[in-house]
Amino acid sequence: MPAKMYYETDADMSLIEDKKIAIIGYGSQGHAHALNLRDSGLDVAVG
Repeated sequence: MPAKMYYETDADMSLIEDKKIAIIGYGSQGHAHALNLRDSGLDVAVG
């Protein structure tokens, strides 16, 4: 069964666009998530 792909247009960004997102733990996944969130225009803090 192929993996389902999700894109920005599939999400309701209004739920989090006015919030600051904290990434706790900055391993390989944390780094990638932080960059993706920042590229989506969200306010990201890394700790």
